[in-house]
Amino acid sequence: MPMSRRTKIVATLGPSTDDPAVLRRMLRAGVDVVRLNFSHGKPEDHARRAAAVRAVALELGMDIGVLADLQGPKIRIEGFAAGPVELAEGQAFALDTALAPNAGDRSVVGCAYPELPQDVQPGDVLLLNDGAISLRVEKSAGTRIDTTVLIGGTLSDRKGINKQGGGLSASALTDKDRRDIVHAVALDADFVAVSFPRSALDMEEARQLLQAAGGHASLVAKIERAEALPNLDEILAASDVAMVARGDLGVEIGDAELPGWQKRIIAAAREMNKVVITATQMMESMILNPLPTRAEVSDVANAVIDGTDAVMLSAETASGRWPVKTVEAMARVCKAAETAMPSRERANERLGRHFQRIDEAVAMATTWTARHMHADAIVALTESGSTALMMSRAETQIPIYALTGHERTRRRMALCRGVYPVAYQPSQTDVVKRVAEAFACLRYRKVLATGDRVLVTNGDSVGPGGTNTMKIVIVPD
Repeated sequence: MPMSRRTKIVATLGPSTDDPAVLRRMLRAGVDVVRLNFSHGKPEDHARRAAAVRAVALELGMDIGVLADLQGPKIRIEGFAAGPVELAEGQAFALDTALAPNAGDRSVVGCAYPELPQDVQPGDVLLLNDGAISLRVEKSAGTRIDTTVLIGGTLSDRKGINKQGGGLSASALTDKDRRDIVHAVALDADFVAVSFPRSALDMEEARQLLQAAGGHASLVAKIERAEALPNLDEILAASDVAMVARGDLGVEIGDAELPGWQKRIIAAAREMNKVVITATQMMESMILNPLPTRAEVSDVANAVIDGTDAVMLSAETASGRWPVKTVEAMARVCKAAETAMPSRERANERLGRHFQRIDEAVAMATTWTARHMHADAIVALTESGSTALMMSRAETQIPIYALTGHERTRRRMALCRGVYPVAYQPSQTDVVKRVAEAFACLRYRKVLATGDRVLVTNGDSVGPGGTNTMKIVIVPD
């Protein structure tokens, strides 16, 4: 249990991680949650990888979360008859949804999104291949969009299309996503990520589908559309986790606007007691190289300083040459950034609010007390993990040990910054005896010692949301 690092690491699984020895080393190096990218592979591939993670985690005595990432609508061009083409600035180029899938040439290419001609008008800018190529719409009629190339370059098959400023009408959930939600439930995923949500309605639909399939996963809203930003608060309210998905978001709003929005999304998620992940190209160079660039180190560190719960690796671990070294590098950067963080008064800021819930009031009172008495630890005896999550929003730098007998709760808590889930099944109903058992459990793990000052939260009754008590306890001999 790597309790010296507070920020959590999400690592994407793929061909580079299929060797059980590599997977074992990655988990030991600091992976807290694994991501299954449903944009690639078959359901049986994801099931096999999820099972492998659970087996290795059991062997290592770790609680590792599994995140199933839905593909979402893929708005792409089709293919070219003779391979990649070179587009020059100022030339005419067309997108035609009626063109055969592999009939593209230097003047026109097919489009896999039939509604695109209705979603654009003259003057709009379309961005291809993550913004490397840009086209200005001159005319849109029927199945064809005529454009002028603003920024040219090499264009190859199946590259993505974004509309600058957003505004594409594609639904967040496709038929494939609906099937994949059922697959995610079958492999007992702890998190399900919804790609390209535009409003709370997209997240609510996903939750209904998840519950109908018998799932219990937390829902992750991937903030990657420009039109999601004005609806950010309502999307967060309908979600459990936010992901700053910087790839498509940066293309749609522009790279200069992205850093500011990253900070706003992280702050808004924390304010609403939501977990937040920062993702995309965090250590991209390590796909090929054994060390990150200085810019990548700064990027990860700044996300940590902003307060993100987790940082995510994509191709770096899924298909990169150095998956273990990448996790080690990210863990090293996170730990150093946490050490260098300025002191914050987030707990005090939040205490100015009116608390609707008893467990939130207890959580905030606990973090305020822990900070001002320089406590050694906070121990949350929890069912759902919600009290530990709320305490982690205050950023006190004091470790929060979330003790629960529910494996699903522990795996969800694996994503919360500064929260360390611990397997614990009390044999007593008496509160004093339950606390004594909790201390014995943590002393066995060598994270508490005689004389430590600890704040303990628990509920008089068993059940989610039942925390109503805070105690200050000195760890006895």
